[in-house]
Formats: sequence, C-alpha cells, structure tokens
Amino acid sequence: MIERAAIEGRLMDEDARRLLESRYGHFTAMQVRDRRVRGLGLHFERLDEAGRELFGAGPDRAEVLESIRAALGDLRDASVRVYVMDSGGPRVIATAAAPHEPLKGPLNVKPVVYQRYLAHIKQASGFQQAHILRTVTREGFDEALLTTGDGLISEGAITNLGGFADGRLVWPDAPMLHGITMRLLERMDVPQERRPLRVADLAGFDLVFLCNSWGVMPVGRVDGVPLPLDDGLAARLFAYYDGVPGDPLD
Repeated sequence: MIERAAIEGRLMDEDARRLLESRYGHFTAMQVRDRRVRGLGLHFERLDEAGRELFGAGPDRAEVLESIRAALGDLRDASVRVYVMDSGGPRVIATAAAPHEPLKGPLNVKPVVYQRYLAHIKQASGFQQAHILRTVTREGFDEALLTTGDGLISEGAITNLGGFADGRLVWPDAPMLHGITMRLLERMDVPQERRPLRVADLAGFDLVFLCNSWGVMPVGRVDGVPLPLDDGLAARLFAYYDGVPGDPLD
C-alpha cells in the first residue's frame, strides 16, 4: 500500500492514494441535459452487469444516483461518468465535466488492428484505446475502427458502428461493448441484424454511422475512401435518436 503520495507538490489524502493504486474497475458515461439522461435505466443495468462479473455484485442504485447528483451540484448540463473501482472493495465515484456534443460529420475513420480483452465491459483502464485514438487524431482522422488482422470490425475506439444496407440496420457480429446508444437504436422500428462486417463491406452500405453517449455521427470516409451517405436515412436516424426522452435524475 502507498503510505505517502504527492501530486504537483501537494500531499494526497488516504482516499486519493487508494484510488491511485486502483487499476481494476468499470464505468459508464452519459450526457446530462436539463438534469435528464437518455437510457438511465440502461446505465444502471450496465453497472449492475459489470459489477456482478467483476465484483460479485452491482453497485447500489441509490448510491449511484446520489454520487451523480453530488458531482453535478447545481449543473443542469454535463458529461458524467460513474466509475466502480476496487479500492479496498468496490467504490462508486462520479465525475462531471463540460457537456460534449456529437462530432461534426461526416467523419473520417481509420481501421486499426486491435481487439479489447473482455470487450463487453466498459473498463476503467483504457490506455490502449486512448493511445489509438490520440494516434489516429494526429493523423487527421476522427475515430478508429478496431478490427482483427483480416479486417473484421468490432467497434470504434470509443464508439459503436452501425449502418443501413438493403433496408436493414446492420451491426457487427463480433466481441464489442454493447453501448447504451446502440441499445437505444436497437429499439428503432426497422429490420435489424448482426453479421460479420469487414472494412471493405462498408462501401456497399447506404449509410454508416458511429454512436456513443455524445450522439449519432455519420461516417463519410474510411481510411480516406468515400462512403455513400443517404441523407434521408440519416435524417430518419437522427430524428429517432433526438426523440428518445431523457429520464430525470431528480
């Protein structure tokens, strides 16, 4: 155990030292607008499922809500993360930052060969994904597509990928994080399926998009290669997502 630690010349208290040691945990990320969150119940489900797998039990929902409210204070709009970290047992930590809007598209994404361990869990330690995202951003791309060596797509570095082809909403059939926005879009009244997708398949889609807590963002290019972008489908997708009501935090 760390007995003493300092950050930028200031000694840290015991709680901060314990969290500094922690490398094990999970989290969920949400956008708060007017003290409401789309899919709040799905965030609770994610925390419960991951908590049971990693710690044997999910966090107390009342404690999660209390932590979110404490982090928000009097803020009505914010980007909020709820972490459950191993620090002498699982502990709930909520953070609040400036609200984040969707990236302005159409986006240009770069395939990167990388597959996450326990991809279905939103892991608190994300060095690899952060490094990949920083690298592709420096190269002028907006996001990375994580693939196998032969180009089988799983997800983005911080997003899910979906697309419309032949009147169906198609998702990759691969190990991935089942994102909250993806779960909300799965409720859309349109035929849907999961199937193995390779980067080369995307050129045959009518619309390819990325989604995460920031929203839904169309993809215009993959590795610099243009993709079709059906404006009507995009408008329908955005209208559906914008129409999903937020659940109150108070």
